[in-house]
Amino acid sequence: MVLKIFFPKCCNTADSGLLVGRWIPGQDSAVVLAVIHYPFIPGQVKKYLTQMRSQTKVDLTVLGSWSMPKDGQEGMDSFLKDLSTIFPHSRWLQLSRESGKRAFTCRVVQENGKPAAKKDGDDNNDDDDDKDKIIFVHYDQRKVMLSQLHPVQEQKGSEEESTELRTMFQTVAQSEPLFFHDMYDEGPLKLTHWQSEGREASIIVELVKQASVPVCIVLTWLLSVWHWLCSFRIFHVWPVQFISSKLSTCVQTGYRADHFQTVFSTRKATTHMEFMRKANIFVSFLVDIALGLLLISWLYRENRISQLANTLVPAADHVAKELQELLEWLMGAPAGLKMNRALDQVLGRFFLYHIHLWISYIRLMSPFIEMILWYVGLTACLGLTFALSVLSDIVALLTFHIYCFYVYGARLYYLKIYGLSSLWRLFRGKKWNVLRQRVDSCSYDLDQLFIGTLLFTILLFLLPTTALYYLVFTLLRLVVVMFQGLIHLSVDFINSFPLFAMGLRLCRPYRVAGKSCCCCCASLQCHYIIIFFFCLILVCILCQHKTPDACTQLFDPHGFQKAKEFAAF
Repeated sequence: MVLKIFFPKCCNTADSGLLVGRWIPGQDSAVVLAVIHYPFIPGQVKKYLTQMRSQTKVDLTVLGSWSMPKDGQEGMDSFLKDLSTIFPHSRWLQLSRESGKRAFTCRVVQENGKPAAKKDGDDNNDDDDDKDKIIFVHYDQRKVMLSQLHPVQEQKGSEEESTELRTMFQTVAQSEPLFFHDMYDEGPLKLTHWQSEGREASIIVELVKQASVPVCIVLTWLLSVWHWLCSFRIFHVWPVQFISSKLSTCVQTGYRADHFQTVFSTRKATTHMEFMRKANIFVSFLVDIALGLLLISWLYRENRISQLANTLVPAADHVAKELQELLEWLMGAPAGLKMNRALDQVLGRFFLYHIHLWISYIRLMSPFIEMILWYVGLTACLGLTFALSVLSDIVALLTFHIYCFYVYGARLYYLKIYGLSSLWRLFRGKKWNVLRQRVDSCSYDLDQLFIGTLLFTILLFLLPTTALYYLVFTLLRLVVVMFQGLIHLSVDFINSFPLFAMGLRLCRPYRVAGKSCCCCCASLQCHYIIIFFFCLILVCILCQHKTPDACTQLFDPHGFQKAKEFAAF
């Protein structure tokens, strides 16, 4: 017989008393959960264990005795051995340890009083058979409880085979009510377990809980008022809805409102993943506010608002001047290309007129820019993401003329391509059937072919001029879009990066531990490379589609474990 005893490290220095735990059914194993200190009344111990069985649904029992005698307790060993006649048992464990020594002595006594096995930490007897051996396993009860390796709610309806290690994890996880009673509680029983020194940060946690309830209620009411105001019909009119969907500040406001509704909900998180999601959102919000306050302290110091205002107007004039020189270059012979002079002059003057209008608009707004920046800078108190969203909207407003140039050039180029494709079908005796959405054969007369040839020739020779303007303005628009894309990427990174999960993974990795995945491979380096590139491609796809929740699930232990299992497969 090989008997396994799972013993918590926190009980190594516990006072003498009774071992409370569970015999694993179908296995020659015992899980020790706590030690009840001497002195105690056996009747009260039985009553307490009955109460714990009804709460935990675990068959808790007295496994045996724990002896660590101190000065004045010479007869403690014999007293604890006699307790085996009071508590019903099939096997009685007798664990003992001398003060100042690391060795353990373990005896297993059958119900008839005969010793079944013995293990002495000081004597290594290699002549004993395997049936007489005892395996003493130390486990960290605190890490097992906080790691959420086998939460109780995830085991409901599970049909997986119950292994010895899994049963041990489930026993510790389901015995949480047993750990609420520690050595400082008033009562006849004193216990030693992973929280025997008192629940971790109990005073701070309770104060925060008491203070968070009214705060969550007030914030939930404010969010309901906000959603009620947003439900007005005027905000669902097409122009207002279209403009709000294009402004980054409005999008960030709605995104943050959804986060507030998730975090400040009075409903308690039922699963570990839901708790991690709320914690990640809350920590990212705190970091966002802290960065925003740092930005405010930098902006409103040493008169930097005035410096930015004095820099912004010359910068806008410089951009307008560079665009004007670019248009004058296009109206000549750009790169030695032969352009259609008439169309080139018309397009150039058209765009130059827009630049002059834009310069006049900037000069008109220049006296108010400092005041606008002063009030806009206050939005950073809502978080750095709000300040970056406002910056993105300001860039969009300052480059609105470039956007207009791009729209004009793209529309004109699209009309040219559409006309050329239609006239090309005319040459081939085809036409586009609008009803059936297909190309059908068609017979044209001579006048139609003649007019079509003239129009095709005109559009074909005017296409290079239009294409050049379209290409230049598309590149300008692409520069603006790339700058705004960097701002949006920073906002999404702050909103979705799981700071709480990463902090736990660095400081307390057992809190975010996932399932174990073991595989046999010939080349470990090859598998590491596959895992790295798979995760890199997955991150690129998530960032491209801008899904912060999916990115949070990637750093979640379960989502990360799926990636590892897929790569190992």
